[in-house]
Amino acid sequence: MGDTRAKLQAFLASLFHARAEDLQALAAKGFAADARVEVSSPVGTLIGPAQIVTGLIAPLRAAFAPARRRDLMIFGGQNRRDYGGEWVTSITHITGLFTAPLWGVQPSGKLAYLRIGEFWRVENGLIVEARLIVDVLDLIHQTGVWPLAEGHYGAPVVFPSPATQDGLCPSNREDGAAALDVVEAMLSALHVYDPDSFGSDGQVGAGGTWAPDFAWYGPGGIGSTVSWPGFVDHHRAPFLRAFPDRKGGNHYARVGDGNYAAVSGWPSMTMTHRDTYLGVPATGKALTLRVMDFYRVEHGLIAENWVLLDYIDLLQQMGVDVIAQAAQQL
Repeated sequence: MGDTRAKLQAFLASLFHARAEDLQALAAKGFAADARVEVSSPVGTLIGPAQIVTGLIAPLRAAFAPARRRDLMIFGGQNRRDYGGEWVTSITHITGLFTAPLWGVQPSGKLAYLRIGEFWRVENGLIVEARLIVDVLDLIHQTGVWPLAEGHYGAPVVFPSPATQDGLCPSNREDGAAALDVVEAMLSALHVYDPDSFGSDGQVGAGGTWAPDFAWYGPGGIGSTVSWPGFVDHHRAPFLRAFPDRKGGNHYARVGDGNYAAVSGWPSMTMTHRDTYLGVPATGKALTLRVMDFYRVEHGLIAENWVLLDYIDLLQQMGVDVIAQAAQQL
C-alpha cells in the first residue's frame, strides 16, 4: 500500500508546481468528489475538488510568486479519538514573494512565510476530509502592519523545523503511541492551575511532562518562547487572565507517530472574555477557539510544541475585524 504520509506530501507539493490549467484534473486525483475541507477564517468550508482549488489552492498560488510548500513535519496514523479515521498531519509554510492580495490581506512585495497547520483524513488513497489553520494574523505582521493595541507577548519568529530534523515521515512509527501518551498526560493536567503562579501539577519538575528547556512556538499575536517561565510570561498568564474559565481538549483527532503527536479541536476550547487580550478590552462574550498542537517528545518529555490557533475567528467573536483594520492602516 505504501506510505500514506509520503504520498500525501508529494500530492500537496504537486498542487504548487502544476500548470494552472491542470489544477482541477490534478485535484480530482487526490481529493474525493465530496471531500470537505474546513479552513480557518476568513476562508470557511470548501466541498469537492473544484471548490478546494478555487477557494484555497488558486488564491495561495496567485498571492505568492512563486508559491511553494516548505514542510516542517508530516506524520500521522490512526485517530485515538472516537471520531476515528486515518489522519496525516503537517505544518508547512507557503513561501514566495507576497505580490497579490490574499483574502483581504494586502501584499508587501517581499518574501513571506505563511504557516499552515493541517489535518488530512485519508480513505482509499483519497483525501475525504481536512481541517486547516492558516496563520493570517502572522502574515499581516510580516507585511509591517499591526492592527491591534497589543501583540506578541513572545517573539514573532518563523516556525523552525524540529531540532532533530526528523519530522518528515518519521521512521520509528511504533513509538507514536508513547509520544501521544505523554501529550495526553499533559493535557489532563492543564485545567487545574494556581491563579497566582499559573502553575499546574504534572507539567514541569518531578513527574512533569515538559522538558526543562522545552521550546514553544506560538501563532501570530502570541509569538514563541522557551521554558516554563517563558511559557507562563509570554502566553499562559495573559491568556488565563483574559479567559480564566477556559476549557479545552474537545478534540476530534489525536494521533501519534514516531517521536511526534498532534491534536486538534474544531473548536477545542470554550471560554469567556473577562479581561483585556491583545489590546481588546473584555467583552464578557462566550467564545470558542479552533486549535492545532504538534509535539515532539524526547526521553518521555515534551521537547517542542508548535501551536496554530484561529485568531482571526477569535478576534471576530470579540468584535474585531483585524483584516479590515490592517487594510485601513495602509
